[in-house]
Amino acid sequence: MKQQLEENLKKKKYHQFVGDIVDIEILDEQNRKGVINKIEKREVYVKRPKLANITQIVFVVSSKDPKPDLLMLDKQLIFAEFLGIKSLIVLNKTDLDQKGEFQEIKRVYENIGYEVILTEAKNQKGIIELKEKLKGNISAFSGNSGVGKSSLINSIFDKTRTEEGEISKRNKRGKNTTTAIKLYEILEDTYIADTPGFSTFSVEEIESYELGQYVKEFKNYIQNCEFIGCRHIKEENCGIKQAIKDEKIDKKRYERFCKVYGELKSKEERKKW
Repeated sequence: MKQQLEENLKKKKYHQFVGDIVDIEILDEQNRKGVINKIEKREVYVKRPKLANITQIVFVVSSKDPKPDLLMLDKQLIFAEFLGIKSLIVLNKTDLDQKGEFQEIKRVYENIGYEVILTEAKNQKGIIELKEKLKGNISAFSGNSGVGKSSLINSIFDKTRTEEGEISKRNKRGKNTTTAIKLYEILEDTYIADTPGFSTFSVEEIESYELGQYVKEFKNYIQNCEFIGCRHIKEENCGIKQAIKDEKIDKKRYERFCKVYGELKSKEERKKW
């Protein structure tokens, strides 16, 4: 009977992913063997990396070494809006930024409405605040290699749970050390997923024409666009462009939006051929 259940799961292509909620029956507790009888409906599903039912994405950005990749951050924030889940921005390694340039990044994103936490993983600074934001969530940690995701997770547990990478002294780029998605339990109903650090979330699931719907600060001004379906790129009388002129939307954020739009549009055009 148990073998038949397993075969049924395979035949129906019920692939199990990190974050899945399952009905499991224990067969041998001592040897930690069991069988999955059912996979519950997924509230959220991320195709790459394959994750299910996350409620929050923690976007880790390095203040220095490597330098902040705000284009990647904006892509990821758009994707979180697309999924309909919470976003939390962590500016790590603030102690390395002697000029304090991270403060401007913090200001821009807080003005949009995002929560931003400043951390120094090696010195345990900001870790208590970060832990509070994780409570009751299944949070995925995302960010480029070398930004300190593994160091943050280790600081949260106050022990080595993941392998920490090193920054190449020659090119200041991170060396990816996390090769598989892992889910760690912090408290009851509180989990964190450590994901591979390379270009973690992709926005390719979003059509270029609807990209503006998922830029958080655009939502208050889209209604001011003259044309229904305005892309906010070449159109005249665009509510988004006017908001930029009025300094209600950050110009650099808009420029990065245009880059993301251009990337999506180019990929869509290539698919037609």
